Amino acid sequence: MIEITGFDATIDSIVQVAQGKKVMLAASARDSMKKSRAYIEKEMTNVDAIYGVNTGFGAFSKVRISNADIVQLQKNLIRSHCVGVGDPFSKEETRAIMYLRANALARGHSGIRAEVVEKLVEFLNHDVVPLIPCQGSVGASGDLAPLAHLALALIGEGEFLASRKDLKSAGIKPLELQAKEGLSLINGCQVMTAVGALASAKAQDLLWILDLSAAMSLESLRGSRGPFDPLISASRPHYGEAQTARNIIKLLGSSSEISESHLDCDRVQDAYSLRCIPAVHGAVKSALRRVNETLVIEANSSTDNPLVFTDEGKILSCGNFHGEPVAFALDYLAIAMTAVGSISECRIEKLINPSMSDLPPFLAANGGLNSGMMIVQVAAAALVSENKIYSHPASVDSIPTSADKEDHVSMGTIAARKLKMIIDNVEKIAAMELLCAKQALGFLSPLKPAAAVLATYQLLDPEVPFALEDRVFAKDIEHIRKLIQKGEILAAVQKSVGGLE
Repeated sequence: MIEITGFDATIDSIVQVAQGKKVMLAASARDSMKKSRAYIEKEMTNVDAIYGVNTGFGAFSKVRISNADIVQLQKNLIRSHCVGVGDPFSKEETRAIMYLRANALARGHSGIRAEVVEKLVEFLNHDVVPLIPCQGSVGASGDLAPLAHLALALIGEGEFLASRKDLKSAGIKPLELQAKEGLSLINGCQVMTAVGALASAKAQDLLWILDLSAAMSLESLRGSRGPFDPLISASRPHYGEAQTARNIIKLLGSSSEISESHLDCDRVQDAYSLRCIPAVHGAVKSALRRVNETLVIEANSSTDNPLVFTDEGKILSCGNFHGEPVAFALDYLAIAMTAVGSISECRIEKLINPSMSDLPPFLAANGGLNSGMMIVQVAAAALVSENKIYSHPASVDSIPTSADKEDHVSMGTIAARKLKMIIDNVEKIAAMELLCAKQALGFLSPLKPAAAVLATYQLLDPEVPFALEDRVFAKDIEHIRKLIQKGEILAAVQKSVGGLE
């Protein structure tokens, strides 16, 4: 059970809730929300107009709403903002969105009842997952359209993923929204943050796989272990560089039968895609670390408008709902992941190129009759090029909305969606590199590779054997990709050499 406090969400807790972990609202958060709500209700009797409480929204902020119409105002707001289009977010993404929305509201700066968060908790614990279309947010006044679809489900009017049609079948009563609660449910960056956090978690696992695929390629190409000497990374102390060098040495050890067979070669230096693995992979890890810092801050932030500061006696209009911090971070990670996919493809090219590998062209047995891994590299190149297009930063764009009241927007949710596509493509590229490196190692048999490389080779071999003749290599790529997704490759590595950094 994960406790929702408003202050303690992490990338790991987001992943756990996304995967089905149950949650509960902390007593401290409930008390803060009650205190904040009492303050709002008191102010409603003392102040003529409070934005979002008894006024219209956006360009209608000067329109005073009567107390008799406030409940209807909440329903109208939610219904009118449900304009999302496109495919729905996945079940895991939607659960993460609900968790983060609950966590933000639990901080007690929104002036809403604790019952609103309790309803989100009820949805999560009964695994009732609203259908939220993925397109329609500009990431400025929060993720308005997608969060409105979430709110619509809370009040019993929305759609749901899978076969569930209504709340009655789950034994859940719809939520009756009170003053400000509709606005508070849709003001915030929880969609981009949730999708980004899940993508970030996948990127972390994938970077370990890419260290492994790089080590396999280095071994297959009989590259030098010299560039991974700790003296080198100590002379340029970026966070990820030393980490990557240690990983490669752990995966390869000091030597192997393959490396010892090539000690007398006349090669002075390896290509950048081998020699610069610590610099490139390390830079991506450093980027991921910074992005995660931003995502965790955002996951534990108040992003409503206005915000209620009960102890200070203030209700303040603000722009905390603007997605720019998250948008910048996700665009940064998109660029970094595109780069690490690109260097992986470079290594694939080295493996199939006899002038660089001293192996048969395209790693084909009986080349000419067989084409080997020729088009595996072409497919990897296509994915790299596709990722370059996705890497154009969403956050550099802005379109004025809401009658120019919301004149600068972040496009952060688009950044999150693009990042997810990039990471999916990099996963495929990593599978292609593992396939090619394994085929290359087959040509070096009976010489044995380093322990972790050998463990990976043996894991892959039953379903992806050495290609004596051409076959449908797409099936091999998909098989390796599934092993990556299930964590079986990392598990084999950990059993062989322990965990990676």
